[in-house]
Amino acid sequence: MDDVDAVQAQIARNMLTSGDWVTARLDGVAYLEKAPLIYWTIAGFFKVFGVADWIARIPVALSAMGLCWLTAAFGAWAFGRRAGLYAGLCLATCAGLFLFTRILIPDVMLTATVALAMWSFLRALEEDEPRPRLWAFLMAASLGTGLLLKSTVGVLFPVAAALLYLFFTGQLFSRKAWGRLHPWSGLAVILLIAAPWHVLATLHNPPYFDFTFHSAPGEYHGFLWFFFMNEQVLRFLNLRYPHDYNTVPRLYFWLFHLLWLFPWSVYFPAVLRLSYRPLDRAGRVRLLALLWTGFLLVFFTFSTTQEYYSMPCYPALALLLGCAMASKDERTRAWLRIGTRALASIAAVAGICALTLCAMVRNVPTPGDISQALARHPGAYTLSLGHMEDLTIESLAYLRLPLALAGVAFLIGALGTLRATGHRAFLSLAVMMAIFFQAARLAMVGFDPYLSSRPLADALLHAPPGRLVVDHHYYTYSSVFFYTNRTALLLNGRFNNLVYGSYAPGAPDVFPNDQQWRALWLGPDRYYLVADQSQRSRFQDLVGPAALHEVLLSGGKMLLTNQPL
Repeated sequence: MDDVDAVQAQIARNMLTSGDWVTARLDGVAYLEKAPLIYWTIAGFFKVFGVADWIARIPVALSAMGLCWLTAAFGAWAFGRRAGLYAGLCLATCAGLFLFTRILIPDVMLTATVALAMWSFLRALEEDEPRPRLWAFLMAASLGTGLLLKSTVGVLFPVAAALLYLFFTGQLFSRKAWGRLHPWSGLAVILLIAAPWHVLATLHNPPYFDFTFHSAPGEYHGFLWFFFMNEQVLRFLNLRYPHDYNTVPRLYFWLFHLLWLFPWSVYFPAVLRLSYRPLDRAGRVRLLALLWTGFLLVFFTFSTTQEYYSMPCYPALALLLGCAMASKDERTRAWLRIGTRALASIAAVAGICALTLCAMVRNVPTPGDISQALARHPGAYTLSLGHMEDLTIESLAYLRLPLALAGVAFLIGALGTLRATGHRAFLSLAVMMAIFFQAARLAMVGFDPYLSSRPLADALLHAPPGRLVVDHHYYTYSSVFFYTNRTALLLNGRFNNLVYGSYAPGAPDVFPNDQQWRALWLGPDRYYLVADQSQRSRFQDLVGPAALHEVLLSGGKMLLTNQPL
């Protein structure tokens, strides 16, 4: 897909082909925003299996599966095998994990490192653990890996949760506890894993030391300032430049977790019935999971945030849900029964609504692709779910099969939970979500012409040679770069993610304005232009209709050339 999906894959390919594994680049411009481990992982799979879109997704897919197994194993160790099974099931079939692993972002990989660090932390502290030093080493390795995935939050989240746990259990100043955690040797492991790349990136992208709090266009302060000051400190304070991001309203950020953990979030009231006293292993894990979740949610309450930023607390919530679902306490089981009955009603209503919508649009014509029936809300696209606002009733006609399948899934869930309770009800919900995920996958296929520019890239690959120009921003048509593996001129594209690197010494001049583009377009060489169809009149005003030759229209986007084919 366009946007971050193809960007991550293309950076990995650029690293593989250039041999520069230190500095990420897009269109030749230094891209200093993110830690490199996801690029290295994708590039490694490209090296072994070749470059393809599905191969780029393997690391995220494997990480998601590993995370679910890790959560199940953590839960089994803490609460017993059945609770571990339920914890893994909750995570594997919750809406949030599915939704936020459809795109190439490292958050599921980060979540796995946080979960492993938390489990290792408790294992190192356990009195009957025969190898505490091994678990302390594993915790440090997880923290170092987290640094290479998502920078400081990869250490901040687990360390803060661990310190809160030590405080509430009276071990914060215990020499015995710290002796089992081996903090100094752990710090050495973290530095051994994470420091080399940070040092090399700083040396490759000077100046080295600049700690100004001023972030403005046209300024370049090197890698270290941008990566730590701009991307960590100033982003947290909402002072980062460029301001190419949005934030979820605080109340919605909290309430959305009912959706991200759906359908299992109906059992949150049962979680409240659990004991959080650290009297035994189960109590200690519950307390840690509570502090782990609480710190992360409070942290992002005071920071700018996207919907998926809270993913690292999903395993903690899944552990608590699995514990509650396996509980033999009668009051907890009573809340589970209430949740199951409520979910039966919710699923029934959702199923009826989905099938009703499917019936309403059964005779609505579907010319072209889904982009023709969508509304446009560009202001919402800085949020990860911004495109959901583009849906209209007419657009649902292109999604009849996914709608029908989703309706069937919800009705199966409703019937399975109407009279069943306990294990059978939980399995019914898992089946419901598995079928619903297939419906969502089919819906994404329907959205592909709108969310991806692959048809334009295919047309470009079969067209005569020429220089490519992309209107607006790299991210807007990033899949064109991936599928063609070309560089391009970015027409008026010097903003957002590429603006900082564009001012680095030796940065390529790939940002023409309208007048410069006009001179190129009316020159003797062939050029291609990828742009939104709504911009056609603008280009006609610049060069005249006769100089615009249509190659392909797809997904509301167009591929034009300046010479007849």
